Amino acid sequence: MLLKINNLKFTINLKNLLLLSISLLVVNAMSAQEVIKEANEIKADTLNVVNEKPVDSLSSVVNTKIVDSIRTFRALKVDGVAAVVGDYIVLESDVDKAYLQLEAQKVDISEIPRCQLFGKLLEDKLYAHHAIQDSLPVSDAEIRQNVDYQIQQFLQQVNGSMERLLKVYNKEDEKSLRDEMFEVNKGNYLAQKMQAKIVEEVEVTPEEVRAFFNKIPKDERPRFGTELKVAQIVAEPKVSAEEKQKVIDRLKGFKKDVDENGASFRSKVVLYGEDPGLKQSGYHYVLDRKKPKMVKEFRQVAFSLQEGEVSDPFETEYGFHIIHLEKIMGQQYVVSHVLMMPKVSIEAENEARERLSKIRERIVNGDISFADAAKEASDEKETRGDGGQLINPQTQDYNFELTKMEPELYSQIQNLKDGEVSLVQAEQDRTGNKKFKILTVTDRIDDHEADYARDYLKIKDLALEEKRIKTIEEWQKEKILDTYIKISGEYRNCEFSSNWLKK
Repeated sequence: MLLKINNLKFTINLKNLLLLSISLLVVNAMSAQEVIKEANEIKADTLNVVNEKPVDSLSSVVNTKIVDSIRTFRALKVDGVAAVVGDYIVLESDVDKAYLQLEAQKVDISEIPRCQLFGKLLEDKLYAHHAIQDSLPVSDAEIRQNVDYQIQQFLQQVNGSMERLLKVYNKEDEKSLRDEMFEVNKGNYLAQKMQAKIVEEVEVTPEEVRAFFNKIPKDERPRFGTELKVAQIVAEPKVSAEEKQKVIDRLKGFKKDVDENGASFRSKVVLYGEDPGLKQSGYHYVLDRKKPKMVKEFRQVAFSLQEGEVSDPFETEYGFHIIHLEKIMGQQYVVSHVLMMPKVSIEAENEARERLSKIRERIVNGDISFADAAKEASDEKETRGDGGQLINPQTQDYNFELTKMEPELYSQIQNLKDGEVSLVQAEQDRTGNKKFKILTVTDRIDDHEADYARDYLKIKDLALEEKRIKTIEEWQKEKILDTYIKISGEYRNCEFSSNWLKK
C-alpha cells in the first residue's frame, strides 16, 4: 500500500501525492487497458509480449484473459506490455504517461522512482480486477456521462477543436477516443469501488484510539495549527411574488410548446436553461433510485414521470424547474431539465443590507449577543439553530485550522479580533444570488502539540486511517497470491513494497 503515515506529522507524503496524482491520471490520461477474451483463443506466437520467453503451454495460465483481439494485441506489442494483472495489462507507455501527468501538475518527478510509480499502476489494476470478480455494480450510463464531461474539458484546452484533440491523443476518430476513455474511467471507477468495499466496515474503538496515541513518542506527536471557531449571520434578499410567477408562467409556456407543438425540449434547455453543470454532462443527468443525487424535490418529480413526459414547474432551493424524462433503464432515469432563477431586485438587495446593518449595530451596542441575533434573524437555516456557528465540512466540528481554511472565509475573518463583529459583507451563493453576512470569531486555539482530550476527533481520524491502511495491505497480500500476475522485463528487478513478484 502506497499510503503511509510518516511519523504522523502533517507533511505532504510522496506516496499520498502519488495517490492523488494517479487518480487524476487515470481519469484524464489515455492508457490502453483491455478486458479480454479467453487466452486459448490467441495463438501462442503472440504471447511473447507477456513473457521474456515464449509461453510453451497455456495450462499455467488457466482462465487468464490477455487481449481483446489478436490485431489489438499485436498493436500493443510495439508499445510493450510491462505487466499482466488478472484481466488487465499495464503498458510501458502507461508509466511514461503517468510521469507526464505528474510533471504537468508541477510535481518534481525526479523524486519518484519508476518502480514506485509502476507499483501504483499494478495496485489500480488489482483493485479493478477483483471488483469485477466480486460483481461490484457499475453504471455504464454514469461512466459515459463522465466521459462526456471530460471531452468538454479537453476541448476547452484545444479551443474546441475535436480534430486537434484527436491528434493529441493519437486517435483516428471521436468514437475510438470515447471508447478508450470509457475503459479508462471504468477501470478507475472499479478500483475506487473495490477500495471502498475493503474498508467500509473498518472502525476504531476509543481504546484503539488511546492505544494509537500512546504509542507515539512524545517528541514525534503531531502539531495542530491555530484553530478558529467562526459564526455568521446571513441576510438574503427576498424575491418578489410577481417575479416568481413570471418565471413559472414562462416554464409553463415551454411545457405547452413541447407537449402541444412538438417543440424540442433540448432547444429550451440550451437557449433558456440556467444550470451551469448541465452542458458539461451532455445536457442530461442520470438519476438512480438507489443512489440519491440532486435535491429531494427534484428526485421526487423525476421519479414520478413517465418516459417522454415533461413535468409541471416546481421549486427547489436553486430556482424553478421543468423536467423531461428521456429514458428509464431499470433503476436509472435519464433526465434533462430547464432551470430558471427568479431575479432579485436592487431594492430587495438594499433592504437586506440595511436589515443586517441594524442587527450588527444591536450586537456592537451590547443589546443582544451574536448567537441570539443569529437565532432570531439569520436567513441561513443550516447555522441559525447553532447561533450562527459554521461547521467545518472536512472535520464535521466547529474548528477551522487557519492554514487549511478556504481562502474566501479566511479573507473575511483574517483581521478580526476575538469577539469583534465584521462589517456587512456581500457574496454570491451557489445559485448566483447575492447575499449579505456579518461574521465573528467565537474562539481561538493557538498552535499546539496534539492533546488527547482536546484533539480526540483528529487523533481518531489518524488512528482510523492507519487501520484502513493495514486492512488494505492485508487484502493486497492475500489477493496478490490468488491473482495471475506477470511482470516483464526490467520491472522484475524492482524492489516492490508488495509481493508482486511472488517470491
